[in-house]
Amino acid sequence: MAVPTLLSFPEIVRASAIRRPDAVAIILDRESRTFFELLAGGERRAREILGLGLVAGDRLGVLMPNSIELIEILLGAAMVGVVTVPINTRFKSTELAHIVTDSGMSALWTCDGIPGVVSYPDLLCESLPGLGETKNPFALDLTLAPRLRTIITQGEPAAGLSNVSNLRSLANARPLPQFPDPEHPLLLMYTSGTTAKPKGCIVPHRAITANAQSIGSRYGISSNDVWWCPLPMFHIGGLLFLTVMLDHAGLYVGMSHFTPEAAFDLIDATRPTVFYPLFPTITLALMDHPRFDATALDSIRCIFSVAPADVQRKIQAAFSNATLFSAFGMTETCGAVAFNLSEDTNEQRMNTCGSALPGWELEILDPETRTPVAPDVTGEIAVKGVGLFKGYLNDPELTARQFTDRGFFMTGDIGTVDAGGRLRFLGRLKDQLKVGGENVSALEVESFLATHPAIKLAQVVGIADDKYGEVPVAFVETAAMQSISEEEVIAFCVGKIARFKIPRHVRIVREWPMSATKILKYRLREQIELEFARGLQDGSASGAR
Repeated sequence: MAVPTLLSFPEIVRASAIRRPDAVAIILDRESRTFFELLAGGERRAREILGLGLVAGDRLGVLMPNSIELIEILLGAAMVGVVTVPINTRFKSTELAHIVTDSGMSALWTCDGIPGVVSYPDLLCESLPGLGETKNPFALDLTLAPRLRTIITQGEPAAGLSNVSNLRSLANARPLPQFPDPEHPLLLMYTSGTTAKPKGCIVPHRAITANAQSIGSRYGISSNDVWWCPLPMFHIGGLLFLTVMLDHAGLYVGMSHFTPEAAFDLIDATRPTVFYPLFPTITLALMDHPRFDATALDSIRCIFSVAPADVQRKIQAAFSNATLFSAFGMTETCGAVAFNLSEDTNEQRMNTCGSALPGWELEILDPETRTPVAPDVTGEIAVKGVGLFKGYLNDPELTARQFTDRGFFMTGDIGTVDAGGRLRFLGRLKDQLKVGGENVSALEVESFLATHPAIKLAQVVGIADDKYGEVPVAFVETAAMQSISEEEVIAFCVGKIARFKIPRHVRIVREWPMSATKILKYRLREQIELEFARGLQDGSASGAR
């Protein structure tokens, strides 16, 4: 397969709009757009963004669930070189304030929120002191976020926010600039790794368009395909697979919020050929639903999942008419490095993440010496390719540390590669959890817990969970003359950090398992695993929930 062509994101949309203007490009819940309508919507948003005074290189935050409007805003920003900063809709005030300030965004686009779950205007006022007292919403003057000039809402007018209708007078028929260079940043995606706060990954246009071409080529995607994917677009995966279908002029079917009932409605209406739930939390929820009927899903030829081999086999058996594939990727690699090949055996597809996509190189390196190891020898996964990010915002030192002298990115994950080039993922070298598909930095949660006056020190580890794959457990040492309950620790987190980061179990400790200088986290993990194993044996596993 040939190395992908380097293109900007708007270029692939325009090419498909020329090729199939009247074909439906996107169905999201009950809304749809043709390729021509999507291109026109992007151009309209581009003029609105220019009307705000934003220029190429400025950053535009987007805080809203999956929607046609979100895609149009991303496309419009891309047309004029403005960098989109997708914000996790599950973030709370602490995380949101960090993203706004760290990114240096000039504007933020939002909506009313999620009914019964969150009001974004209220959340923004809580996160950004002084917002509610702003007199001119087009000239914000916030001490915490001095570069943020305006917040636009799709919804009802609110204090400090300007309604999107106010942009129409600014969005005149001004000519749009030429599309940006493929190396120009398209996205600033925030991800949790080993740092105390989410860090911004600078993703250029060519990363997402090159990966989209490679994935489409590997699986023979065409304009006849329908790709169902419920993943959120504040994660790179939700945007990458949208881009696959935009590039190949096929139909992308998404959801603003996943529920099995709504998913089956869409599946019945659109008859997908590619099924991309990816995470077991989604796939198993569908399989356990009364409406699940494998014989009625005979349009699906490919299904994608990342899970342990026994779970993969269960999913493959349920979708007997389709072929199950796995993958390996992360935000820094624009969501994809390796995918299974169609010619891989069933066991290879159950047990490996496949081989490198066109345009990528994949090696296993000794974590200390950074030299390649032999096939089937365990080491750190290192990658190099056209879909690689450009580095971490505001942290050149971290960026430099993560790259080898040969330009390979050290992923912080451990694995092996067999003689045929197939990758086997064996876990994380870095101090990071994966909770229901969300990356969680242990250090970030520990740092937050340490802000409680009764907590002297906190350590967070992961424990296996049937539903989420892994959930956080916090070990807490109290400050002198202080006390705190397990329930109080959890209550302290609610509303301040995203729900998936909140420890499911808390243990109060007086002594730590130590090496000469460091707390031995693996001992803490063994301790909680042993406790739960004994609890399961006698039917009385306990823990704060």
